[in-house]
Amino acid sequence: MKIFTLMFLLPILCFGIMKPTEDFIIGVDLSTLYEIEKQGGKFYENGIQKDCLEILKDNGVNWIRLRIWNDPTDENGEPLGGGNCNYMNMTQIAQRAKMLGMKVLIDFHYSDWWADPGKQNKPKAWENLHDDALKKAVYEYTRDVLVYMKDHQALPDMVQIGNELNNGFLWPDGKISGKDAGGFDGLASLLKEAVRAVREVDPKIKVMIHLAEGGNSSLFKWFFDSIVERKVDFDVIGASYYPYWHGALQDLSSNLNYVSLRYGKDVVVAETAYAWTLEDEDGYPNIFGPDQISGYKPTVKGQTSFLRDLIRVIRSVPEDKGLGFFYWEGAWIPVKDVGWKSGEGNPWENQTLFDFHGNLLSSVQVFKDSSLPSEGEFEIEEVAPVRIEIFSKEEFKLPEYVKVTFKDDSIRSLKVKWNEISKELAAGEYVVEGTILELGKQVQAKISVKDKENYMLNPSFESGEFGPWQVNGEQKAIKVVRADPAQNAHHGIYAVNYWLDKPFEFELYQIVTDIPNGIYEVSMWIQGSGGDLVQLKVSDYGGQDKTITIANNGWLKWSNPKISNIQILTNRIRISVIVKANAGNWGWIDQFELVKR
Repeated sequence: MKIFTLMFLLPILCFGIMKPTEDFIIGVDLSTLYEIEKQGGKFYENGIQKDCLEILKDNGVNWIRLRIWNDPTDENGEPLGGGNCNYMNMTQIAQRAKMLGMKVLIDFHYSDWWADPGKQNKPKAWENLHDDALKKAVYEYTRDVLVYMKDHQALPDMVQIGNELNNGFLWPDGKISGKDAGGFDGLASLLKEAVRAVREVDPKIKVMIHLAEGGNSSLFKWFFDSIVERKVDFDVIGASYYPYWHGALQDLSSNLNYVSLRYGKDVVVAETAYAWTLEDEDGYPNIFGPDQISGYKPTVKGQTSFLRDLIRVIRSVPEDKGLGFFYWEGAWIPVKDVGWKSGEGNPWENQTLFDFHGNLLSSVQVFKDSSLPSEGEFEIEEVAPVRIEIFSKEEFKLPEYVKVTFKDDSIRSLKVKWNEISKELAAGEYVVEGTILELGKQVQAKISVKDKENYMLNPSFESGEFGPWQVNGEQKAIKVVRADPAQNAHHGIYAVNYWLDKPFEFELYQIVTDIPNGIYEVSMWIQGSGGDLVQLKVSDYGGQDKTITIANNGWLKWSNPKISNIQILTNRIRISVIVKANAGNWGWIDQFELVKR
């Protein structure tokens, strides 16, 4: 097997190869550790039982992250689960970390339970507070918790004001958009009160503002432009980055580089993780399944390679503004009664840094030195086959990239130069040769041309433009994008993307004329964030309108909705995709077919 030299190194290594310095943050979120230990969970290194914090410290971890919920109990005073992260429990963990010489990041959710872009509920005690009363509660609570921690020798070194604030927090007062939302003015006023409390307790504590979708530069620019304009005081920009939700590492790199320079701020990946197995220990469905495989195999070696590449991305941020990262819930091993919520199992057990029985995984070795290539980093294991199915007379473009799996269990998208081939192929089977440019390796694409005709024009947007498609509604929300065919394009190298930072509606439609009457089927491919209303509709064909509703399930989870038995009587048909979305909803649309049956 040929080993490739550095001159043919993968695009990821263009980020740079650097050994983390002593002040580079190698962090782990340990918010469930208190409950895990309380329920009897144990941790081991080389077969020897040890304190979890000591194991991580000895293997290069120098920070921990802990979330704090105001009152994680239900109306009967029973614990909600998810770690039951009140400030007293979390202070005990922080105190132990401090005694070991580790630093601490505290993540204030300002909620009684989970807060994220989809939910930012006020604590029970604050439900009826607004305006100055709510600001006072935020200030006093933040100050009181930090004073308590300081009095118990557990004062944090960094504080996160809110968790994944894509649409604000403490809804509706601090919500950016939507019904009764306080907008950016409301959000900024609440952030300022929390920051004021932090600065008064100890001005040396760094303040982080944190968003999800770490690869989304448009989101970060919109959000941070708005809070900087309102003079919110903060030190660090935090980003959640899960490759199966938030794009490729190149997207993360571009965003971190962009925002660090635009705002002159340090950046931290505040949450990240990747699976080391697809197995399930407790019978409760895991978040990471086969559909989430993104750039790495779900193996210990794949997890190692992901962490190595992530560190390289962060270390390459200009002017040393990439401070480091926090691995989310790296010790959340499957222990009875320590689930996502009380009475449920653990959905995260296959993304930890320990196996199901609490044994440390070898992937942590990368924490001490990510500068050396891992075993098999430059050795090809497999090139994914390229197969294209098109209709007779359909225009097509060969993919610009192919997926290559390496012996380190990384899966890269690498650029290919294809030999020339006719753009108008008769029905049949064809093979075209190409070369992977970075590796000099020969590959083939197999093209199957169906004898049926797709009557739609520009069905996969390979012209790079909409025509003859038209858009009614919010034009700013929708565009044709040159997309990664391994991710955001289902066919060819272009697709339609929709997203906007405010609620939006649109109809994307094409009217197909001069087609034979008969029985037809219409289909498309789509992936998206969920939470919006998406419909595929056919009309103006001589029969009753037909509509189906599409459920988007997340990034890379393509669905193929179809409407069948369409009897065209008018030699024409109108085919529409209708989207009604909340701020921040997104989707990718590609590869329409109108085929006679």
